[in-house]
Amino acid sequence: MAAGDDGSAVRRLYLSVYNWVSFFGWLQVLYHVTLALLGSGHQAVYAAVKLPLLFSQTAALAEILHSITGLVRSPISATLPQVGARIFVTWCIVWSFPETQSHVLVTSLVLSWSITEVIRYPFFGLREAFGITPSWLLWLREGPSTSALH
Repeated sequence: MAAGDDGSAVRRLYLSVYNWVSFFGWLQVLYHVTLALLGSGHQAVYAAVKLPLLFSQTAALAEILHSITGLVRSPISATLPQVGARIFVTWCIVWSFPETQSHVLVTSLVLSWSITEVIRYPFFGLREAFGITPSWLLWLREGPSTSALH
């Protein structure tokens, strides 16, 4: 490795670890959502996923720093509202108002977030770690209409 590649290698290692840790956090959320839905119904979902959900959503604050520092190509104008809105909903609404936690819409939101993220994070994790994105993962991430264009 050339001296100039050190920063790039550290960047890729950091982003790879970040993406895989985030993936496993969201995988845990999805696992607990599924168990709660099958076992007790939507009223039990938030209680089952509270800690991994709070961890996974809060960890996404790093994505704002990644964008600001240029570690990733995502513009701050897109990253800040996306992450900010999720943090607001997670902490300022659902966590702050316990009466919302058993609502079916919270279950729907947590389920959709977790499905999305268990696709997104390995997509970027594989790309950073190995420079690859398997076609099936690209299809899951972008859908059939756009993956044919790549």
